[in-house]
Amino acid sequence: MTTTTDAYSRRAAQYASALGTMSAMHHADRHLIETWAASTPGRLLDAGCEPGHWTGHLARLGADIRGIDLVPEFIAHARAAHPGIRFDVASIDAIDEPDGSLGGILAWFSTIHHEPSRIGIPLAEFARTLRPGGGLLLGYFDGDALEAFDHAVAPAYRWPASDLERALEEAGLRAVEIHRRAERGRRPVGAIRCERVAELT
Repeated sequence: MTTTTDAYSRRAAQYASALGTMSAMHHADRHLIETWAASTPGRLLDAGCEPGHWTGHLARLGADIRGIDLVPEFIAHARAAHPGIRFDVASIDAIDEPDGSLGGILAWFSTIHHEPSRIGIPLAEFARTLRPGGGLLLGYFDGDALEAFDHAVAPAYRWPASDLERALEEAGLRAVEIHRRAERGRRPVGAIRCERVAELT
């Protein structure tokens, strides 16, 4: 993911200015994430937190949460914008948390640049670090076929919900809700809320 990280590093200030505030977030996403966080007990991880806006927002609502991201510029911005909240430069492919230690993980569009052959790496890490029954909320770009497209920062992938649900199940994560949204002038998006199965194989 080095090339992708470098691409985000070069545009981090622009990205944070345009998309790093809650005012830039869709009202439906805000409702979904707030509701998920409120109903998910235990420590939360914002996995791929970007400029930290969701981490900061959920912390203000009372969540015990920290954020991680591979882009140092995002973490520097997050620490400055949200003092008192822990942010670390770290990879979602190798999460620095013990097995079964987290109540929930927010992975909001943080896996969109993973090639399909590698998507299982972060998904397995999500399952490993969640307690049995712990929750994952994953945002993704929705599509009728699994295909790459030209994202503004780096190549990304659209996923059919059924294909992504299958990949999650293979990692030990059971989908319990699937949300899809298509609006004129915007790319279709989706979100899958999952629970970690009791025993990982």
